[in-house]
Amino acid sequence: MTSTTKPIQPTSTTAFYLQAVISFGLALVAVALGIAYLPADAWVRGFLAVGMLYLVTSSFMLAKVVRDRQELSTVSTRVDQARLDKLLAQHDPFKVDA
Repeated sequence: MTSTTKPIQPTSTTAFYLQAVISFGLALVAVALGIAYLPADAWVRGFLAVGMLYLVTSSFMLAKVVRDRQELSTVSTRVDQARLDKLLAQHDPFKVDA
């Protein structure tokens, strides 16, 4: 008798997704406008803008790496569970080895 338990898949609502996208967009625009209107030389504003872009891209990269690692562990757990189910299905506890 095998028991296959399906892992609970977290889901997010459309409203939560929309809130995250709008929040990110507003924060990015606010910082960009703050840098653009900063009373400093152009090279200072350029340095801050490049720093902001680097921070945004590295944040996306970190989120992708974390997601990929989580998906990999989920897939390997499913593969291990399938192997165990197959092994248990093939095992006969009443079989006597000669």
